[in-house]
Amino acid sequence: MNILGVKIGFGLVIAIGLSALVFLIIVFSTFQRPPEKQVQIGYRGVGMVEVFHPSTVAAELASNQVPPPDDKLDPSGQKSSEAYMNVQVLKDLDSNEFLRLMNAITTWVAPQQGCVYCHDQENMASDALYTKVVARRMLQMVANINGNWTTHVGTVGVTCYTCHRGNPVPQNIWFNNPRSSEPHGLSQDKLAKNYASPVVDMSSLPNDVLSDYLDHSDEIRVIGGSALPDGNRHSIKQAEWTYGLMVHMSESLGVNCVFCHNSRAFSVWDQSTPQRVTAWYGIRMVRDLNTQYLDPLTKTFPAYRLGPTGDGPKLECGTCHNGVYKPLFGVSMLPDYPELASISQTASAAAPSAAPPAEAAPTAPANQ
Repeated sequence: MNILGVKIGFGLVIAIGLSALVFLIIVFSTFQRPPEKQVQIGYRGVGMVEVFHPSTVAAELASNQVPPPDDKLDPSGQKSSEAYMNVQVLKDLDSNEFLRLMNAITTWVAPQQGCVYCHDQENMASDALYTKVVARRMLQMVANINGNWTTHVGTVGVTCYTCHRGNPVPQNIWFNNPRSSEPHGLSQDKLAKNYASPVVDMSSLPNDVLSDYLDHSDEIRVIGGSALPDGNRHSIKQAEWTYGLMVHMSESLGVNCVFCHNSRAFSVWDQSTPQRVTAWYGIRMVRDLNTQYLDPLTKTFPAYRLGPTGDGPKLECGTCHNGVYKPLFGVSMLPDYPELASISQTASAAAPSAAPPAEAAPTAPANQ
């Protein structure tokens, strides 16, 4: 009996030791060690400080390098639509410049697959491959962003590389999550909550916020403007969805809440940073891109490219930002490829239909 007790005690000690070792490994591999760098972005005394770790910044800088531009070619004097068959976008671009852009897009999107990722090798003008149809629409989308959404992208703009980074499919895309009403834990129903979802940084917040806010136009609200309801029927449940979106945006940009908000008065616009206005336009830009460009392509994609509910891939904040506050840290590729900044050469789209409530009174309801 004593021998059995010794064995049990020894086994318990080993189990505790292994558990402690695993715990220490998790702690040291998860938490960052000092020093951290702090950047003051608001008034002193209000805690509006961004915290960065040098090792993280170094890794982000390394992964956000802009590829060198292709050498420019002398103009041929012939339009691309005259030199090549079935050119529907950038028709007036010089044929040599058009060829240079196609070569750059191959590098940005399909460096391993090459031209055949979008083109039939036997008939380059053919639209038989779905990737070519999608690529054509994405070119129009890029021109729409650069021409109509300067309220968000400024003069920096975007190119195909902003999202693709050498991948045929951008790494940060999303699909609708199937919702279930089965009981789950202490909550009344799942409501896309209490799952370890990277959409909301593994929190217990609802993780299907992207479909409501970045594909649909649901109101992003948290609080009312008075202590009593006074007509404001926004619930705590709705607030959780808003917080889920905010956590997603924070992770997508690699920043914390005070990058846009003054934490002493989250809802007050005149105490927020200018970045909040930029983000306001960004939300509406993503909605426009999803509803006008990505959603209509759903039937074009093959079944294996669709989500669990049969919807197509969609954009979110991280698609462009890739974890940093400005895509590619604000380096513009448009000076080397100015044709992507000209909306006159592609299909036009609607400009922002509203402006953020920059002059809203401090007591007005919070409306992102």
